[in-house]
Amino acid sequence: MLVAASQPAAAQSGTDSLKRFFSDVKTYMARFDQVVLDETLNIVEESGGEMWISRPGKFRWNYAPPVQQQIVSNGAKVWLYDLDLEQVTIRELTEAVGRTPAILLAGKDDISNNHEIRDLGTQGTLSWVGLKPTYDEAHFADIRIGFENSAIKVMEMVDGLGQTTRITLSGAVENPSVGGDTFEFDPPAGVDVINEGG
Repeated sequence: MLVAASQPAAAQSGTDSLKRFFSDVKTYMARFDQVVLDETLNIVEESGGEMWISRPGKFRWNYAPPVQQQIVSNGAKVWLYDLDLEQVTIRELTEAVGRTPAILLAGKDDISNNHEIRDLGTQGTLSWVGLKPTYDEAHFADIRIGFENSAIKVMEMVDGLGQTTRITLSGAVENPSVGGDTFEFDPPAGVDVINEGG
């Protein structure tokens, strides 16, 4: 008993950390750095900003300059606001499934319902889990999430063309108080509005 009690607790596997995130974390906020790599792992785009999540289905990702973009969902609709183009695109949340990491993290369903989950072991300080979408409309062919001390640190998503989107999170807070208006969006006056939700 004494010997067992003195042993350090084993680090949670990536699978265990993923299950903990989706069962215990209802609201979430963090800063993010995002990089897009081509199939030869050359950087083609860099961006960053802040994100907020409230499950089920609510999220806001504010990209800082030079990208100047906001992606917002109130759980029913998704607004994509491109400040440079002065354009807002509106979609039903169900139509946008699989297109962004925001939707993955804010999902209301058991993630195992539409992803094949596999534990990828530990690399350095990160415990990795892989997600392979099992639905036809998935934008990403493969998703990898790295956890550090059971908290999400890195997400890597590979699309059908071999491009990888890597998102690194920092300053994360689990279950913060987040105002409901964070997840509402009113298009600014004068911008073009494209409603794809019918």
